[in-house]
Amino acid sequence: MLSDTARRIVENVKKVIVGRDEVVELAVIALLCEGHVLIEDVPGIGKTTLAKTVARSLGCSFQRIQFTPDLLPSDVTGIYYFNQKQQDFEFRAGPVMAQVVLADEINRATPRTQAALLEAMQERQVTIDGNTMLLPRPFLVLATQNPIELEGTFPLPEAQIDRFLLKIKLGYPTEQEESDILIRFERTDPLVGLKPVVNPDELLQMQAAVRQVRVEDSVRMYIVRVARATREHPAVSLGVSPRGTMALYRTAQARAAMRGRDFVIPDDVKVLAPYVLTHRIIISSQTRLRGRTTEEVVMEVVDQVPVPVETL
Repeated sequence: MLSDTARRIVENVKKVIVGRDEVVELAVIALLCEGHVLIEDVPGIGKTTLAKTVARSLGCSFQRIQFTPDLLPSDVTGIYYFNQKQQDFEFRAGPVMAQVVLADEINRATPRTQAALLEAMQERQVTIDGNTMLLPRPFLVLATQNPIELEGTFPLPEAQIDRFLLKIKLGYPTEQEESDILIRFERTDPLVGLKPVVNPDELLQMQAAVRQVRVEDSVRMYIVRVARATREHPAVSLGVSPRGTMALYRTAQARAAMRGRDFVIPDDVKVLAPYVLTHRIIISSQTRLRGRTTEEVVMEVVDQVPVPVETL
């Protein structure tokens, strides 16, 4: 059953990650939607550890790209080079040619290099010297970034941010959780011995099953109205795109499937809206000057849209 397999992935990740159950569940929801995840927080919180743990749990091919200001687009996608022995051009695949790609500190690279991921993330293909190559499936990008206020970072373009299904933050652990982290990592790194609990074929089957989760007309229209409300809110200068509406729809299906349901309820939408929509809207400068955050605006939108009620 899909919910049982998803629970195995969650429990496997929790062998390494301490006290972040909601974040782990969100990461698995993204996997079930074959969506990309942007993990943002200050250094040292465990962003890279979370991404590596999720990748290790899947049994998929894995590559890590350490983004730096001097990284070139060809360092991501690969290049054609002239093989003197063969007297012909050969293709050397870049790290993006893997099923799970960890884009570590993605906002430390220049916008040109960041853009090298755009085609891969949306179309699951790369075009190099006029040749288009399909990427292996499933294909997932797990990206980490530091807050843009830190030195040496470049803000991600809106077009690229929109291609991330979810944006999540880990936050600082509680006192007890921080103590548990010290105990768990005292003698050995639990990530070293972590075994995969699902293979790529199983993951593809789960992703196909998620799409079969039923969404009633009233719930579908609720999702549409929430997305449209972000475009009409006076505090928002750029609202959610149709891609964001689709993301909210897919993630709601995945959350329902993880809980053993074959149908979506409004609570699925309300819980996921902050993680799916917050990074897709831009609030006005006046709103920022008043001290309001994007998260607050999204929650206000969700609270204002009437929730569908089942009629007897």
